[in-house]
Amino acid sequence: MKVSVVFTTYNSPKWLEKVLIGFFNQTYQDFEIVIADDGSKESTAQLINEMKLNSPVPIQHIWHEDNGFQKCKIMNKAVLAAQGDYLIFTDGDCIPRNDFVEKHVQLSEKNSYLSGGYFKLPMDISLKISEEDIIKQSPFQTEWLEQQGMKKTHKFMKLTSQGVWASFLNLISPARKTWNGHNASCYKEHILAVNGFEEMMQYGGQDCEFGDRLLHLGLKPKRIRYSTICVHLDHKRGYVTPEMLANSRAIRDDTKKHKRIKARLGLSQYL
Repeated sequence: MKVSVVFTTYNSPKWLEKVLIGFFNQTYQDFEIVIADDGSKESTAQLINEMKLNSPVPIQHIWHEDNGFQKCKIMNKAVLAAQGDYLIFTDGDCIPRNDFVEKHVQLSEKNSYLSGGYFKLPMDISLKISEEDIIKQSPFQTEWLEQQGMKKTHKFMKLTSQGVWASFLNLISPARKTWNGHNASCYKEHILAVNGFEEMMQYGGQDCEFGDRLLHLGLKPKRIRYSTICVHLDHKRGYVTPEMLANSRAIRDDTKKHKRIKARLGLSQYL
């Protein structure tokens, strides 16, 4: 099975570097990285070109000009560029544990999509994480996180659960099995079948709306929150507006009401 890992980035080269290091150190190496760049400045392209030199896997950099928050548009372009039959989606601010890709591949099912989560880090720890820390897998170790000043909570179970215990927690978790853009996957053929991501939406539920249409297509969601682990690096969201949220909410409500399968404005415009 050919695999592509797809994630977005926007003017966050420091975070992007940490994420790429995470993918360079995966136990499963038979995949490509497709970076969906929503209009970053030249510093991001320079970083990607530098990191390509030492990358153990192929990297594609898909870029378009900055026109505000246009995640769905650049994601559609990245999906079309992806060479994989199976696509794993995450974000440019989420460092994957070294078995992230392997677990997605192992848990994949033909007529399902996988729904994962993330472990959220505060800004001070996000800034501290070094290349050596990622190689040693320190950000995924509860003892290291406590040493950095993080208070231990029940959420630490995401980092410590393994095997049968992780499967059991996936089964009983009350978390909804939505499509979560920071940790989800499915076959490319299903993305094409629903016409990709809805470009009429900006921030606010655009990933869940995509998942709604996969459900309407007939896919079954599979919860993997305790099996595919990534840590989320802190950042601000200055691009969000009330109008943007209201528009996205209305579109998602319409998708659910009419059980829409295909995006109104999606991949088909590029084919």
